[in-house]
Amino acid sequence: MSARQPSEEELAALEAELKCLRVEDLLLDQVVGVLNLAFRRSGRAHGAEDERDPEQARLGIDAVTALLPVLERVVPEQQLASLRDALSQLQLAFVRMQGEAGGAAAGTEPAPAGGAAAGTEPAPAGGAAPRDTPSAEPAEAPDADTPTKPGEPGPAQRSGRLWVPDR
Repeated sequence: MSARQPSEEELAALEAELKCLRVEDLLLDQVVGVLNLAFRRSGRAHGAEDERDPEQARLGIDAVTALLPVLERVVPEQQLASLRDALSQLQLAFVRMQGEAGGAAAGTEPAPAGGAAAGTEPAPAGGAAPRDTPSAEPAEAPDADTPTKPGEPGPAQRSGRLWVPDR
């Protein structure tokens, strides 16, 4: 079976798209795709429990961590904050996945991938403090003492500040 060659019109349309496309747009799309796929491979995404693959999750974390400094030069801070939050959530999911897998091994503690401590996000360029919310007012802290039942959102999700893929 031979592949169909694109028509002149299709080639012209593709050429027009390439003229408008910027590298940062493509990088941003790819980073979002890698984050989503790596989160699925962590097994924490709804319906993706059977897709758990620690090496793929780690590769996604490492790739996004490597690309963030590049994106910091060209992507608006609000988008960067979303990417950092997503990376932090992925790192937490990875650590939890490692903890579940290594729970039987006594005395071992999983190390977070990407060289960051669990739950931390990379520092933004220029040494500025990371922004959790777009508003200047501090967000009210979630009530950590309120117990949650299985399947219910935890304090971070209830606060509205937790990035959860597919939600």
